[in-house]
Amino acid sequence: MPNELTALTPMLYVFVAILGALIGSFVNVVIWRVPQGLSVVRPGSACPRCAHQITPLENIPVLSWLALRGRCSGCRSRISVRYPLVEAAVSALFVLMAWTVGFSPILPLWLYLAAAGTALFLIDIDVKRLPDVIVWPSWVVTVVCLGAAALFTPGAGGHLAHAGWGALTFGGLYAVAFYGSALVYGAGAFGFGDVKLAPVLGAALGWFGWGPTLVGLMGAFAIGAVVGLVLMVSRILPRMSKVPYGPFMLTGALAGLIFGAGLWKAYLTFYGLA
Repeated sequence: MPNELTALTPMLYVFVAILGALIGSFVNVVIWRVPQGLSVVRPGSACPRCAHQITPLENIPVLSWLALRGRCSGCRSRISVRYPLVEAAVSALFVLMAWTVGFSPILPLWLYLAAAGTALFLIDIDVKRLPDVIVWPSWVVTVVCLGAAALFTPGAGGHLAHAGWGALTFGGLYAVAFYGSALVYGAGAFGFGDVKLAPVLGAALGWFGWGPTLVGLMGAFAIGAVVGLVLMVSRILPRMSKVPYGPFMLTGALAGLIFGAGLWKAYLTFYGLA
């Protein structure tokens, strides 16, 4: 964790947690509608079975689901437990981001990535693709947030240089992996959505230096290899089955953010380079 960044006060943690839960409710809409090519704005949320319009009181993150006992107030059909879990997960990720990077100019970028990453994580599991409608805007958000953070961060030139190298490293290696696997196996082990997402994660991690960048990069490959091996050995999936890689990328990036700096320092110290 970057020690030089100011820690949030308890009240700010509460604010971030509530904000995360509210945004998590919208993330649920994104997860459901984006793969179907539907608008995330209109129409309003409704029960897919009876078309009952969700009222504001029925749309309070987590609490409404608990109050309704997981059932629609109109037809009493079950509401998936995934909805409150997503809201709680985004809330928890917002708090984790705040704890990790502090109340700093770079925090908005990581809050955005927590929300967008949750949507991409579950969409990739559901439909095995990372939609451009989320990935391409993430490039814009990343560039804007990095630029804005640089205006308020001492020594911003170094941060931006590392972010640029992080984007190039992630993007380059994933592009090589994509085309290399396509050449060897005839079909890419990675989707091209992974290649498009890679520079975003590389730039965001690169802001903090090579430690988070390299741990995030290698962590994704390591997690993907272990999970894939376990799934094949347990015969949950047949050999050579295509497993969505986006979740591994996002999990690796989170590991790089949290543990990267410490692991990099330990590595350099061990080899007498620090």
